[in-house]
Amino acid sequence: MDARQWLLLLLLSLLWGGSFVLVEVVLEALPPMTLVLGRVGFGALGLFLLLWVRGLRLPTGFVAWRDFAILGLLNNALPFTLIAWGQVTISGGLSSILNATAPLFTVVLAHLLTHDERLNGGKLTGVLLGLVGVAALVGPGALAGLGGEVLAQFAVLAAACSYALAGIFGRRFRNQPPMVTATGMVIASSLLMLPVVAVVDQPWRLPNPDVVAWGALLGLALLCTVMAYQIYFRLLATAGATNVLLVTFLIPVSAVLLGALLLEERLSAVQFGGMAFIGLGLAAVDGRALHWLRRTLHTGTR
Repeated sequence: MDARQWLLLLLLSLLWGGSFVLVEVVLEALPPMTLVLGRVGFGALGLFLLLWVRGLRLPTGFVAWRDFAILGLLNNALPFTLIAWGQVTISGGLSSILNATAPLFTVVLAHLLTHDERLNGGKLTGVLLGLVGVAALVGPGALAGLGGEVLAQFAVLAAACSYALAGIFGRRFRNQPPMVTATGMVIASSLLMLPVVAVVDQPWRLPNPDVVAWGALLGLALLCTVMAYQIYFRLLATAGATNVLLVTFLIPVSAVLLGALLLEERLSAVQFGGMAFIGLGLAAVDGRALHWLRRTLHTGTR
């Protein structure tokens, strides 16, 4: 990747890492599902306007919108809700680290559900290292009974698994313009969340959020959803899917640093150790660091 692509990757990590901080701010004023509806609702409006400006149009067939609904459930509605619910109890920094296990789930699920993405030695090593990291993060509390914090951590892990399923299901959209896929997905997510929020949260009965909460919610929608998707799809087209995976390494770092700076959150040494193991696992799954090391050692022995 060139310098411009690296800058875009860093910006994307800040946007998606910052989403965990913004979620904590909005949760002070709104329940998790209302937060998610606000994020995808305003995000859908922004993406639709961008789609219209670019002269693209959404499909109208039933099959297309059925697939948008499935992708929206797996990639937005379900994981956003689980993460927001989990962050009622745990910090955004810890949530972002647990969420970074999504590529590890993808490796296992792709092996089980597809015919062209099989496990190999590097991927298996990565999964095992990642599981050690998750175990360190969840900690011995899981053995003492499922308390609220452990359930919250498992909710975020379930969100990571949902993202993995979305990545596998999303392969069927590879021949469609990415902006169309993103817009259709977020619109479908909004339509899925609307009746649930109306029944469960009844947001019209909630106190009106203050200016800070509204600002954080709009930031989630316009920066962490609309703007982030623009950068993501540009990188996907110019740098490739493998390079975009590097953002997974950077999101927890961004979230932890922003949480420390803005919300005065701190992680324990054990949790930092868990993050390190997850990072090693992702590096093993990616394979490029090991390939570079082997090539360097081979060159050095000549």
